[in-house]
Amino acid sequence: MKKRFLIAGGDLRFVKLAEFLKENGCFVNTIGFDNGIPASGGIHNIKNLISLNEKTDCLILPLPVSIDGENINCPYSDIKLSAETLAAAVSENGIVFGGRFPNGLKEKLHKRGLTVIDYSEREEFAVMNAEATAEGALQAAMEETDRTIMGQRILIIGMGRIAKALIHILQGFNAEITAAARKYSDRSWAEIYGCRTADISALDKELERATIVFNTVPVPLLDERLLKKVNKDCPVIDLASKPGGVDFESAARIGVKTLWLLSLPGKAAPTTAGITIGKTILNILEERGEEFV
Repeated sequence: MKKRFLIAGGDLRFVKLAEFLKENGCFVNTIGFDNGIPASGGIHNIKNLISLNEKTDCLILPLPVSIDGENINCPYSDIKLSAETLAAAVSENGIVFGGRFPNGLKEKLHKRGLTVIDYSEREEFAVMNAEATAEGALQAAMEETDRTIMGQRILIIGMGRIAKALIHILQGFNAEITAAARKYSDRSWAEIYGCRTADISALDKELERATIVFNTVPVPLLDERLLKKVNKDCPVIDLASKPGGVDFESAARIGVKTLWLLSLPGKAAPTTAGITIGKTILNILEERGEEFV
């Protein structure tokens, strides 16, 4: 018997997710997409939970689940939806999927007897999300400079998944890449990838010579003192999640060109990002031995 999915809120990624699940034989309803997002592919967008003929097996919440900590993130709807209200539409022993739950919400849903799974914590999701982020970041960098990427001196701060994806892409452009990281192990991996390396403590020198800077570390690193080292024509692109790694007020005052690109996969590649979420969820169901079609 087909599993019934209810996708509640989210950006364009979740429209594409609904289409992906439908194409894979799942029964899909959506809620929270009533402003400018037409239903497609036989997907039924409901106005309220009363419209559901029967309870759903899997509730899929957005990434992030909530902006204000109370209501579901619904950029394409004016209605207010809380996760606890939506949980009432989930069948007994059902599953609630979401990305980055606010504090305490998982526990509240667990008390209702529901299984709660954060798909954003899965490695396959993180890797593919990093690739989409890296491609979007490169596109933004190319729009912010009047030179080719070839020959540029690119500084990447951090050596996590996004940094590695960036290095992989940039190597095809014949750019000079420097990876700045605190750990010896991270700098060793950067050397294996063919990069110059630097310790975080040496950012002064590296910022002075860089022509493009990507930060991937979600810790305030680039303060006013360091930003004064940046060439005025050098874009500083922050890919870190909140609180970010750049003092944007100081950057604006000094005249350093900065971009903070949050939720980049949803903006740069919503179809790929939606499919990635869908594949991750189906992988989880398969691992649990649950049929979804």
